[in-house]
Amino acid sequence: MRLAAALLVLTLTLPGCAALRALEGEPDRDVFELRPPSDVPQSCGRGRLAELVIEPPKARGTLDTDRIMIRPNQLQTQYLPDARWGDTVPVTLQTLLVRGFAVYDAFTHVGRAPLGAAGDYALISEINDFNAEVAGQGAIIKLTVDAQMVREMDARVVSRGHFTATAQAATTKTADLIPAFDAAGQQLVAQMTDWGLNAVGVNPARCR
Repeated sequence: MRLAAALLVLTLTLPGCAALRALEGEPDRDVFELRPPSDVPQSCGRGRLAELVIEPPKARGTLDTDRIMIRPNQLQTQYLPDARWGDTVPVTLQTLLVRGFAVYDAFTHVGRAPLGAAGDYALISEINDFNAEVAGQGAIIKLTVDAQMVREMDARVVSRGHFTATAQAATTKTADLIPAFDAAGQQLVAQMTDWGLNAVGVNPARCR
């Protein structure tokens, strides 16, 4: 009885809503997806010059999941009980990057795999943070990624980048956290596409 009571108290204090359902077995969870900065085609005025492969990002075990992470403190990891991503976090970011780069006409092809034996460039990345951090009554969304642009012909790293995007959520409720994740995700992809274009010799400021 004491254990059941302790579990009930703990569950009721979890961030987000509908935490009580976690005691009743696998809960129903709303499914969410994030958007790239834009789906509008962008002309860079240089013609199609390269094929870009977006490799699956790497992530530690706690992020290699479709659960939405929220950290009450730096040493503790929890997940929203009433929501999940449509794919795992690495696949979610890979999809955003494919869609983010594909709007630019600088590439003959942007995808998860090359059209032939190999592409011209490969974007390799590792996700360090993809979570909300509790701050007072609200939360700060923090997304950080390390990335390398690799020329496939000789396996040469042509550029390295470290990217961080943040956004503020007014509360730790799912309804406030998801729009903040979306805003941070758009910032992150915008940073990474600008960097990636520069890495292959295209000035993103000239793309319209």
